[in-house]
Amino acid sequence: MRIPLAQPEIDEADIAAVTAVLRTGRLSLGPKLEEFEEALANYAGTSHAVAVSSGTAALHLCLRALGIGEGDEVIVPSFAFIAVANAVRYVGALPVFVDVDSETLNLDPERVDAAITPRTRAILVVHTFGVPAAMKEMQAIADRRRLFLLEDACEALGAEYGARRVGSLGIAGTFGFYPNKQITTGEGGAVVTSDLKLARKMRAARNQGRNESGAWLQHSEIGFNYRVSEMSCALGLEQLRRCDAVLHRREAVARRYTQKLSACPLLQTPPADLPFRKISWFAYVVRLREDLRGISRDCIVQAMAARGIGCGRYFAPVHLQPAYANEPHRCAGLSVTEAIAPRTVALPFFNALSEHEIGEVCETLMELASRMAAEKATGLPKNSQGPPATP
Repeated sequence: MRIPLAQPEIDEADIAAVTAVLRTGRLSLGPKLEEFEEALANYAGTSHAVAVSSGTAALHLCLRALGIGEGDEVIVPSFAFIAVANAVRYVGALPVFVDVDSETLNLDPERVDAAITPRTRAILVVHTFGVPAAMKEMQAIADRRRLFLLEDACEALGAEYGARRVGSLGIAGTFGFYPNKQITTGEGGAVVTSDLKLARKMRAARNQGRNESGAWLQHSEIGFNYRVSEMSCALGLEQLRRCDAVLHRREAVARRYTQKLSACPLLQTPPADLPFRKISWFAYVVRLREDLRGISRDCIVQAMAARGIGCGRYFAPVHLQPAYANEPHRCAGLSVTEAIAPRTVALPFFNALSEHEIGEVCETLMELASRMAAEKATGLPKNSQGPPATP
């Protein structure tokens, strides 16, 4: 792709930090892990951070450390990356898919409350696309129903709800550092929490069940190899140091997209300003207007790709995925999810996206949407891909 969907920002300081670790010979469970965890906890506003191999591993360790398992239910959105439901199945619990709010695309508190049963143990809130969820309402529900409130903040590092950063609002929060995220460690993730007992459980579990004082071949429980390398932690430290500057740049990119696309009658831009919330822009996702359902989102994505512009189908609902056709789950009314998901298009979005590239993406998208709308109105087939990409 000439303009990819996502692209990590790696500078010379990142490269130097990773190279310095390679020269030490200490490549795992070393000082960079401790430094990264301390820096991340400070940034999130929690007492502890546990760095692991992925955001999915972080979700798994959280649920396991809380004792959630067979016979339990966990409320999750279906409009999300599939890992949020997979982690629930890893511990043998039942994912209960609940509908989202049509503006923020986060879990709808009223629908969450209605979906709770005597078997519900936790609400797993996802801060979708970096937009903070309605945490005040979610916390009130969790407190009244005596449930764990967990945050999947894998897309939302640096987002704020009120005066606090996401990840610090529930009993634990998770982050992911895949290369398409705001900052990256290559592969990697983390859990943040202010619960010391929970942090200790997860540190043991990520390292094959070894406790902090045990010998290398002494295992206190069944655990996993969810360790993260010293190189990844060194990269994460450097990236975290400039995180606020990165978030500022991404916000500027989002605002330029909105300025260029908001006047297009065929498209709905994402919310940019919400009361009591600061968005950490993970992705820029537009929707085809509801009265244009006959226009194929997938055709637009394919046509953009033919022009050398990467776009994504964020998100295909989890409950409609082939993986969940025969996997135990429960759906609690998903009309909003099913109406919105087929109309969403994630546009190229990364730190270094240029003004020229933003302009090309917007012009191409509006041209294709207009052409397809005209085709729908007249019923006459046209070449939706338009002229070939310029070399």
